[in-house]
Amino acid sequence: MSQKAEKNRLYKVLEIEASATETEIKKAYRKLAMKYHPDKNAHNPEAAEKFKEIGHAYEILSDPQKRSVYDQYGEEGLSGDGGMGGGMSAEDLFSQFFGGMGGGMGGMFGGGGMQQQGPKRSRDIVHVHKVSLEDLYKGKVSKLALQKSVLCSKCEGRGGKEGAVKKCTGCNGQGMKTMMRQMGPMIQRFQTVCPDCNGDGEIIKEKDKCKGCHGKKTITERKVLHVHVDKGMQDGQKITFNGEGDQGPDIIPGDVIFVIEQKPHPRFQRKGDDLYYHAEIDLLTALAGGSIAVEHLDERWLTVSITPGEVISPGSVKVVRGQGMPSYRHHDHGNLYIQFDVKFPPDHFNTPEQIALLETILPPRNLPEIPPDAMVDDVALEEVDQSQQARVQASAQGMDEEDDGHPGGERVQCASQ
Repeated sequence: MSQKAEKNRLYKVLEIEASATETEIKKAYRKLAMKYHPDKNAHNPEAAEKFKEIGHAYEILSDPQKRSVYDQYGEEGLSGDGGMGGGMSAEDLFSQFFGGMGGGMGGMFGGGGMQQQGPKRSRDIVHVHKVSLEDLYKGKVSKLALQKSVLCSKCEGRGGKEGAVKKCTGCNGQGMKTMMRQMGPMIQRFQTVCPDCNGDGEIIKEKDKCKGCHGKKTITERKVLHVHVDKGMQDGQKITFNGEGDQGPDIIPGDVIFVIEQKPHPRFQRKGDDLYYHAEIDLLTALAGGSIAVEHLDERWLTVSITPGEVISPGSVKVVRGQGMPSYRHHDHGNLYIQFDVKFPPDHFNTPEQIALLETILPPRNLPEIPPDAMVDDVALEEVDQSQQARVQASAQGMDEEDDGHPGGERVQCASQ
């Protein structure tokens, strides 16, 4: 490398000419430091090295004395005074450079008298994304629009013309002033918003304010994001768009986070990668076999056969393996559990002759066992209305739970067909 190329290396690091002004050097550092900061490039180790190199170049070129030596003798002339191992760290330099700017936002990120570590970061934007069970089964890409703050392109986030933005001398750019109040023999000290800059830490003359953002440095922009809902995603899972949050001067944008909320489904219930379905069958199918059809989440129809001779009891549960939800990422399918409810025929559906025929087919009745010396009264069954039925069933269910030793215990529930 030639001697001239060596002398220009740091200017190339900041992507500026050797004749750059102090303002141009600061502007270049601001842009590149925000771009390559490690917090914004956690998965890119090369960015951390680039960030250090940018800090090293700025530390030398922003100091008139060091820059003069560098322009004459190159980096060798700064040995022991400005090498990569000397001076402040890249993080400290970044904190010092940004810490004195945008003082009106300090309360959002820092606290007390502690030294601020690293750059400021805007808050994350969180949205709930309601998704149907069908879309969680098949996967879907949703286009979702949001409003966010972005740096004004007309003034590049300065708020006004080049050089027109001045640090408020009343609060030294902090946005807050310490005031004193005499109360008898006592003097009270308190902080208040600086009246000169209204807490902004900066002052821009009205005539010099940017016409695009009116001195606010940011504008509101509508952004459309393509949200990829992958197969098998779960309720509560998050989809994160890094750095798509609100922008602001001298801050790293936060993230936009979409939280999956699974909509209730009329036919299926989901538990993990398994699906639960409630099927009603007639008595003949329960006793003599047959089939049912289940409309799946991808518009397929599953034909489920019941083998003749296999008796389906009311409330019994069967499984169809591999017909549940796909697992997230791997897409291995869980199981489909079917709970059966047997629908009995209406009263008096049969003739005495057909009833007699049933007696030859079905197992014999279980006759009641009554002690020979017991007193016997013949009583009649009567119908009860629906409200009474519900009350009795609820009481009976509570008794069953207590008998099982699990009062209020969880029971398997399936979606209605």
